[in-house]
Amino acid sequence: MADAHSKNHDYHIIDPSPWPLIGSIGGLMMAIGGVVWMQTIQNADASTLGMNGPWLFVIGLLVVLYTMYGWWADTIKEAHAGDHTPVVSMHLRYGMIMFIASEVMFFVAWFWAFFDASLFPDEAVQTARAAYTGGQWPPTSIHVIDPLHLPLFNTVTLLLSGTTVTWAHHALLEGDRKGLIWGLFLTVVLGVIFSAVQAYEYAVAPFTFTESIYGSTFFMATGFHGFHVLVGTIFLIICLLRAMQGHFSEKQHFGFEAAAWYWHFVDVVWLFLFVAVYIWASAGATIAHH
Repeated sequence: MADAHSKNHDYHIIDPSPWPLIGSIGGLMMAIGGVVWMQTIQNADASTLGMNGPWLFVIGLLVVLYTMYGWWADTIKEAHAGDHTPVVSMHLRYGMIMFIASEVMFFVAWFWAFFDASLFPDEAVQTARAAYTGGQWPPTSIHVIDPLHLPLFNTVTLLLSGTTVTWAHHALLEGDRKGLIWGLFLTVVLGVIFSAVQAYEYAVAPFTFTESIYGSTFFMATGFHGFHVLVGTIFLIICLLRAMQGHFSEKQHFGFEAAAWYWHFVDVVWLFLFVAVYIWASAGATIAHH
């Protein structure tokens, strides 16, 4: 009878988990809270739909973060228990690849919006967008950020972080725990520096989000990238803490590998942003100097 229930396959059948339900509830609370919050801001009515949008959104966010912690903790326990067989690990990699592919398409939307406005500014003459572009790109009233100042510094910073995370990966494959920890630590430091410099750049930017379509596309594209850098930095901090606790081995380290893939994706997106949004879009424009 016991043989009938023995495992004779390479797949891992997970135990019943509460996290999908809890995460869905948290996501719904975030969505409703966000909508109510925006309506409250627009209408200056703190009792929209009888709910407090900011608090509902924050509670939903905390539920989602708790779900992420609990779900990933269970996944780590499964890995240590030997449930991540070669077949399971391969499918985890497929899942990460599909996730990054979806992120690529997410940024394609922002690049599409940027190039639509920048390559066809004359079309705006017949639309309300003419007031924002003046029929040229960058818009006539815009003083752009010097691409060879803070943006170039951030580009070098992010490229260096790509080399340090690769160093950490190779150290792990060679069984060098100290090199793994130092590589991850330096990558985290460089990620924090990038975020701090970008925050300063936003603070001194010579244009605003609502001033023109240039500002809108600029802040949406670079801002979402900055958010991904923040998420990637948190991802790497978790990997650093796990590495310090002795997690990961030469044969089994998908958690770190996924973080490295994500970080390289962030690097590549930034290179496209730097070339298109900062360098190409500033050609012939007035550069603001601080």
